[in-house]
Amino acid sequence: MMSETISGGHLVAKALKAEGVEVIYTLCGGHIIDIYDGCVDEGIEVIDVRHEQVAAHAADGYARITGKPGCAVVTAGPGTTDAVTGVANAFRAESPMLLIGGQGALSQHKMGSLQDLPHVDMMTPITKFAATVPSTERVADIVSMAFRECYHGAPGPSFLEIPRDVLDAKVPLEKARIPEAGRYRASTRQAGDPEAIERLADLLAHAEKPAILLGSQVWTCRATDAAIDFVRALNVPAYMNGSGRGTLPPGDPHHFQLSRRYAFTEADLIIIVGTPFDFRMGYGKRLSPTATVVQIDLDYRTVGKNRDIDLGIVGDAGLILSAAAQAASGRIGDAAAKRKSWLDELRAVETQAYEKRLPRQFSDAQPIDPYRLVHEINEFLTEDTIYIGDGGDIVTFSGQVVQPKSPGHWMDPGPLGTLGVGMAFAMAAKQARRDKEVLCLFGDGAFSLTGWDFETMVRFDLPFIGVVGNNSSMNQIRYGQAAKYGEERGRVGNTLGDIRYGDFAKLLGGYGEEVRDPAEIRPALERARQSGKPSLINVWVDPEVYAPGTMNQTMYK
Repeated sequence: MMSETISGGHLVAKALKAEGVEVIYTLCGGHIIDIYDGCVDEGIEVIDVRHEQVAAHAADGYARITGKPGCAVVTAGPGTTDAVTGVANAFRAESPMLLIGGQGALSQHKMGSLQDLPHVDMMTPITKFAATVPSTERVADIVSMAFRECYHGAPGPSFLEIPRDVLDAKVPLEKARIPEAGRYRASTRQAGDPEAIERLADLLAHAEKPAILLGSQVWTCRATDAAIDFVRALNVPAYMNGSGRGTLPPGDPHHFQLSRRYAFTEADLIIIVGTPFDFRMGYGKRLSPTATVVQIDLDYRTVGKNRDIDLGIVGDAGLILSAAAQAASGRIGDAAAKRKSWLDELRAVETQAYEKRLPRQFSDAQPIDPYRLVHEINEFLTEDTIYIGDGGDIVTFSGQVVQPKSPGHWMDPGPLGTLGVGMAFAMAAKQARRDKEVLCLFGDGAFSLTGWDFETMVRFDLPFIGVVGNNSSMNQIRYGQAAKYGEERGRVGNTLGDIRYGDFAKLLGGYGEEVRDPAEIRPALERARQSGKPSLINVWVDPEVYAPGTMNQTMYK
């Protein structure tokens, strides 16, 4: 009696299924088609895109939205190199995803086979794990190993190359190691050092002017409820960045946004949760030198990097915040109530900054003031709208104004600053959460990088609302060039054509409009929402104004 056999591609699909992967993002190639065959049998959806960078970004986005690892599958050589940017973005953003790349047959190793490149060598610096699968029997085993490595410390991407003959070969089923779902990964939730949590509780009990920054790991750890309980029980003003935006809803008495610099200058206790001291934090120099600084992070290597701290705690943000709040509650006395004056002080700064900007948010100027555009978008968002920012200057404007209404409803590339993520993130967000509305604000430069995958959105019936803030320029770079070299050299290498992206959307089967009058922004957004199609509202914004964040970038000083 012949034993049952199984191919390498089907082993990949079984391993993906065991990890809970429901979809792969891919661009086809001869090296990888047996994986597709396996995915069909395992009920895993195959979404084929028009560029491998989009496939990798979509896997990253899927991980952020669902909390499960994303997966992209690309062919060898240029297929894999095209995906490098998406993997690098996930690496800097701490997003767990697996990229599987094809490779020439092992039997042709070093012979110059089609699309042969040293993929593992290239991927090693930008992944948590990169390896070649050496035999068909080991395929599922090494896929599960790659997923395990994605969650070691702060999450991140893994890469596997699988030679064509390893994928295509069939082996007896009993000889293949197929790890069982739920039995090859331990819980990664670490509660932090109990002594350190006791110290944090004491600091909280005695602080007069505390402040907390809730970063991306608050969403990574699904620590929203713990963070909300913490700030309310201890009466601590909260600032949010990255995927941490939306932890508190707009209007919440502990939700602050525009007074962060003031708070970090005046606070006596600053708690940084899940955010490194990188360029976004001025490498830690923006925190008061006299404040007590506490840093909580999943990754030991991030704690105290670039700036000394008074207390560092490694572990899960939710468990640590819950434990600290519980420990502090019994010793805080009336200190929390006494912080009302501190919150009132910050609210006054917040209100002043908001009112200063209001005239521009309501500006009727043409070309349209970017502040008016992002104001209209913010007013348009619902509690079920996932907001995505993909661009330079226009998205910098939105960072000051747009406030997601719910946790996990803000997506941006993260610290790599990658343009071109928007279409892929919208694809992943809508595919994973069809009950949600998805709105993506593009710069025209960012959209043009990966915009052809608008057709993929149409093909797979993934409606979303796309808004292009169009100034026919890479305006963030243009500002820096003009500032450094003078206006006469300000348009070298950064000026784009006057493209009617609304017409582009219609060409590909979606909904599109052109908007030049600010009064037409909201009606156009409403029509896009009602269309039920992938859409692009092309809004012509003033190219002669720049976001404060653009003008303050240190690279232009």
